[in-house]
Amino acid sequence: MSKEIDARGRPCPQPVLMTKKAVDAGNTEIVVLVDNEGAIQNVTRFAEREGFEVKVERVGSDFKLVLTKSGQQTGVSSQPAEIVCETGAWKINRGQVLYLKSNRVGIGSDELGEILIKSLINTLAENEILPERIILVNSGVKLVCEGSELLDSLKAIENRGVEILACGTCLNYFGLTEKVKVGRISNAYDILNSLLGAEKIVELA
Repeated sequence: MSKEIDARGRPCPQPVLMTKKAVDAGNTEIVVLVDNEGAIQNVTRFAEREGFEVKVERVGSDFKLVLTKSGQQTGVSSQPAEIVCETGAWKINRGQVLYLKSNRVGIGSDELGEILIKSLINTLAENEILPERIILVNSGVKLVCEGSELLDSLKAIENRGVEILACGTCLNYFGLTEKVKVGRISNAYDILNSLLGAEKIVELA
């Protein structure tokens, strides 16, 4: 299977994420068009980790990366792959899930719990290390809906490549299905398999 990806004009880390999607779909020949050196380095680093040989060709002011599955992974590491953006170095921990079961943190004061969840999510938006996925269930889904004070931070997190999944049953229960502003509505199957397939689950309780 082959795939061509036009990642020109896409901000970091989108070129890598688009390439990852093509790799996950089973493509063995992938052509990626990019327009900057940072994207070349990031896509090349990721592709080589996934067992692809990479050839770079200049096309006018742009670049064409030809990825061919070699059958041998190079530079394989137990550590998460690092993505370097113009704003600095940061890491997405592949296989790590942040599991939010409430719109607050801790037991005791609800007011304090809401202050804590705001502080943690706002900090995560600026953090160097990010999870691969955030899953929200029960009242946690309120964080991604209209009126949430954390929408800007969650959008920033999503734009940095983190997938945000909100439980559809929970949204329906609270009457919030039409008010989701960030992430995507998910289901029990996706959520269960995301948790079962996670290398590490971080729960803010």
